[in-house]
Amino acid sequence: MTQIAGNETRLIVKGQLMEKSILYRCIGILSYFWLQMAFVYLPAQAQIDAYPDQHFVLQGADSLLSGASEIENMTAAEDGAAIRLVDGETAGFVTFAVQTAPYPFVIGLPSWNGTAPADEGAFRVFIRVPYRSGWSPWLEVGYWKENAWAGTKSTRYAGGYIDIDTVVLYDFATQWQFKIEMKRNSADVASPTLSLLSFFTSDERTTENLDFASIIGDSPDPIFIPTQFLAQREVSSEYGGRICSPTIVSMILLSYGIAVDPLKFALDTYDPYYDLFGVWPRVVQNASEYGLQGTVTRYRTWSAARDVLTKGGRIGMSIGAPLYSGHLVMLAGFTENGDPIVHDPARPYDGYAHVFNKSDLSHAWFDKGGVGYTFYLRDTTSTTTVEFAGAGHIEQAHAIVLYPNYPNPFNTATTFYYELLQDGFVEFTIYNMRGQVVRTLESEVKAAGSYRFHWNGTDETGAAVSSGGYVYRIRFNGQQAKSGRLVILR
Repeated sequence: MTQIAGNETRLIVKGQLMEKSILYRCIGILSYFWLQMAFVYLPAQAQIDAYPDQHFVLQGADSLLSGASEIENMTAAEDGAAIRLVDGETAGFVTFAVQTAPYPFVIGLPSWNGTAPADEGAFRVFIRVPYRSGWSPWLEVGYWKENAWAGTKSTRYAGGYIDIDTVVLYDFATQWQFKIEMKRNSADVASPTLSLLSFFTSDERTTENLDFASIIGDSPDPIFIPTQFLAQREVSSEYGGRICSPTIVSMILLSYGIAVDPLKFALDTYDPYYDLFGVWPRVVQNASEYGLQGTVTRYRTWSAARDVLTKGGRIGMSIGAPLYSGHLVMLAGFTENGDPIVHDPARPYDGYAHVFNKSDLSHAWFDKGGVGYTFYLRDTTSTTTVEFAGAGHIEQAHAIVLYPNYPNPFNTATTFYYELLQDGFVEFTIYNMRGQVVRTLESEVKAAGSYRFHWNGTDETGAAVSSGGYVYRIRFNGQQAKSGRLVILR
């Protein structure tokens, strides 16, 4: 016999019939409890709201080693900022403490900072997550600098996989665990080090459910970050189409005043396992060798990105359609109208301080998950070169008003006209379509004002150039500002 709470009626459920009203009441109560249980155990995908993004960082020897479950031949560096191999040892590892997130996630972006002596030492990073009644196998999420371990990577199991630089899970998780292994060729060479482990977790529904009306309406205050512009195909004719990621990070380094050979930076970033120059954690790791603290993160609003720039940070944006199939640009700031400004290494003639259509750029970045490299100087006392637009300042990209040449096309001569809004060094150059210099028409300091001059279609030697398309570009104070195209018809 079964008692229904709050009701004295008893139900004889074996060998006898229940009254209809009591049966309905019983079904209703059982249904209620079933729904409560179902709500508890329903997959998170069935719930309405996406879980929030979360960012977890272990930084410094104390944080990294605290609670570690296994340590072999590893210790804290002398300054406490990193971990390294014990003196005299050539190999070691640490299995870090299990980390727990307040909210479940299905996507994770791992990244790290450290050092490794070129061709003499290396480290690699693993991750695992709970699976069934235990843990998944250890999955290799990356290595630096050389792949010192023979064999193929373990990157997949029944519950998920490593998608080059992203942890993808089939079911929600709230825990994970990192492990790092280190090697060096000899105990006499410097040990690799690890100073930071970052894991940025997300619910994929956040990207799917973004409010684009709010994103487009988000208009941050103006700000501008100058740098030395680099066109990726000018960095390397051989790899130019593939090195957008290391090229924009080279521009970020240059914006801090840190010297870098962009081609060497790109080659050091190259991952032979995936045959890619843009594996996110490797690019961030390479920048850490130059004194930056970097992580792979996500942004969901323009204002959040602007906050990082305000604090002296730098952002590299991973963008896609409708602008590119896959590309990276440096976020340079925002105009007076709140439109984002980027340094785009794929645009050799107008990539510096380029302003895309805001809707196109918003979809290109946020539809792709808003993934970005976030960098700060490790030495926070260093001076950064952030420029705030407004009150007496003209953004360098807008210091020149350049008008189209006329006539265009032309046969014997064409006229250029521009306005200079502040004093500065002006360089006006004509290029052919292969990017080679044809003629430098101006290269001097000029006062603010209006300028007009002619070009008769000759090169530096005075010889007439052939019919075809050409590009003119004007630089202000050494930075690319404006450009246009012209056609000569002989």
